Amino acid sequence: MSALRNNLRPVVAEEEASLVRRATGGETDAIRNIIRSNKQRLYRLVRAVVRNNADAEDVLQETYLRAFASLDTFQGEAGLSTWLSRIALNAALMRLRAQKRLKRAAFIIAPAEAEIVPFPLGSSSADPERVIAQRQLLDLVEEATDALPETFRLVFVARVIEGLSVEETAAALALPPATVKTRLHRARKLIRTRLEAQIGPVLMNAFPFAGARCERLTETVIAMLQRAESREPGRETGI
Repeated sequence: MSALRNNLRPVVAEEEASLVRRATGGETDAIRNIIRSNKQRLYRLVRAVVRNNADAEDVLQETYLRAFASLDTFQGEAGLSTWLSRIALNAALMRLRAQKRLKRAAFIIAPAEAEIVPFPLGSSSADPERVIAQRQLLDLVEEATDALPETFRLVFVARVIEGLSVEETAAALALPPATVKTRLHRARKLIRTRLEAQIGPVLMNAFPFAGARCERLTETVIAMLQRAESREPGRETGI
């Protein structure tokens, strides 16, 4: 099997190189091909960082614009999807850092009597079905945590649920910091295994990005690329 994969790599690399050359030349079909073949992976990556559908679409659009603007720098050392994933993650992290700076600034200038925003689960205006789903997920996490061996559970609760640092957890549990890190790693692995067994099949269809939403983003990116290229002096529009 590994030999077969090794034989396929040069073929895939040449197909990607051809696709990149066509897209760099402004061929619309090649651009669409790149967007559509990477849409789901990139959307889920950025959605996992920004945790908001609207922000994820904005970041994904920004990712493609950045990528196509510098597509001629793609050297093929890594696969095209890997190259795009790095751009997407960087864009998502930049968006997240910008949002955090805005939140800190808002907190600093907010009046002391500002109303406290309630936790979503406690909001009376929240969608009842979403509240129920969140509660069910929390129940699964609590059950998985309770099922951990005590030595792992204590570290997991201290680090993840209570938010203590490695040093604080080590001091509280009289453990070396290295042991805290090892136990936390194993605890997360055990919880992940348990949760995947319970909800993995359901989550395969989570955060879909297809159909009209993908087509709208694809056409928006192409239109923006066309406008940018038409503004370049001495260059003919190729899209």
